[in-house]
Amino acid sequence: MLDANLKAQMQAYMDRIEQPLELVASVDDGSKSQELLDLLREIEGMSDKITLNTAGNDARKPSFAINRPGEDTGIVFAGIPMGHEFTSLVLALLQVGGYPPKVSDDVIAQIKGIEGRFSFETYFSLSCQNCPDVVQALNLMAVLNPNIRHVAIDGALFQDEVEQRQVMAVPTVFLNGEHFGQGRMSVEEVLGKIDTSAAARDAEKLNAKDAFDVLVVGGGPAGAAAAIYAARKGINTGVAAERFGGQVLDTNAIENFISVKETDGPHLAAQLEQHVQSYDVDIMNMQRAQKLIPGTDGALHEVEFASGAKLKAKTLILATGARWREVNVPGEKEYRGKGVAYCPHCDGPLFKGKKVAVIGGGNSGVEAAIDLAGLVEHVTLLEFDGKLRADAVLQKKLNSLPNVTVQVSAQTTEITGDGGKVNGLVYKDRNSGEEHRVELAGVFVQIGLVPNTEWLTGTVEMSRFGEIIIDDRGATSIPGIFAAGDVTTVPYKQIVIAVGEGAKAALSAFDHLIRS
Repeated sequence: MLDANLKAQMQAYMDRIEQPLELVASVDDGSKSQELLDLLREIEGMSDKITLNTAGNDARKPSFAINRPGEDTGIVFAGIPMGHEFTSLVLALLQVGGYPPKVSDDVIAQIKGIEGRFSFETYFSLSCQNCPDVVQALNLMAVLNPNIRHVAIDGALFQDEVEQRQVMAVPTVFLNGEHFGQGRMSVEEVLGKIDTSAAARDAEKLNAKDAFDVLVVGGGPAGAAAAIYAARKGINTGVAAERFGGQVLDTNAIENFISVKETDGPHLAAQLEQHVQSYDVDIMNMQRAQKLIPGTDGALHEVEFASGAKLKAKTLILATGARWREVNVPGEKEYRGKGVAYCPHCDGPLFKGKKVAVIGGGNSGVEAAIDLAGLVEHVTLLEFDGKLRADAVLQKKLNSLPNVTVQVSAQTTEITGDGGKVNGLVYKDRNSGEEHRVELAGVFVQIGLVPNTEWLTGTVEMSRFGEIIIDDRGATSIPGIFAAGDVTTVPYKQIVIAVGEGAKAALSAFDHLIRS
């Protein structure tokens, strides 16, 4: 199961296990069960503290629990956790084996203090880069609190469950049998949903903070760079972010970040946060900006957050980034997560052998269609313009695929469903005016980005597209307020550009401070 490189890496981790643990496998005569047993036997052979028990009786087969002798930790993997979930497996083994988790003491205390019974189930796919954060967060909670259980389920391997529970996007989490959430969630976000008083406690702490010299709003590449450059000037710097890493967390392969040949979004986001943490920066996560109150005549600027917190600063750097643009037709919102998806890498495996559509003929849309064509029965690509806008090399690859149909001059007018999940799509031929219906199980929307600036209405000057207008120094229309990254009018929304813009905004903020 494991190649030589993975074995060497895993061996180094297994040497860190401090306490005995038992792998309890539930298997049948199928080939997947044999694959799982092969993997577990390799793991057993890497440490004298690990034993394998093949007498498990879990209804899901293949599956395995990671327990301590005589103690059910509540951690179960239903499937074979390779791909993106291999790290989740390694971390679970380490944490059950006594290796300390890399979270703050406050988070550990909060997890241990939760009362009640919580049985979580997470449906994931091995190609989903968003899933490991959720799996790892819930596994950690199960390790630390005996009242919490977590089963991580490979949706592609347990298709009957996926159909029965109408799981159309990953990660999808159920709590005590009821739908709990969907999409990437950190341990702090999960705690915020089950520990209802946490937000009020956090807001109270934030409200007591002194004013910052520089407050960065947003934790993506632009925000991280701004925080580092500001902190290096020795000034009081804070970062308030809805989720540190921003849209990078939802990005799969990254091959154009200079000096880094290739990486993925979650890994880069983690590196950005670690770099920021190496400086004296106050990072305040899970804080969604809700209102800007600009200071006048040298007064402090204030930002209000959805949590109820309020932070003040002498200068602000707005770096709230962008999000996927919606097609805004009937059925899109109703069937989001029920067939309407925005991440082909994450959710594609759930549509194996089915018909899907991709809306968007740029690079993202064509890349999505190419990826999906290897998984699904058929892909229909719809482009509003009269021609595709993707790079020529991508179009050539797309046109070579036998199970892809391209429709240009196609205006999507409706996404249809049966009340529970998507069953089709309607588009209009912009040349003839004729309407067509396509029967399918999923729709992947890939039509670009929209800036996160709704909370700034009536404050800083913005373009007709909702982007913050800035000058060549990153300054907005309000003195002392700067902006950087995808949220601004700077063209070419690229990670490397956002990083440079964040650095520039921080230097400009520092210059403003010393001249004020």
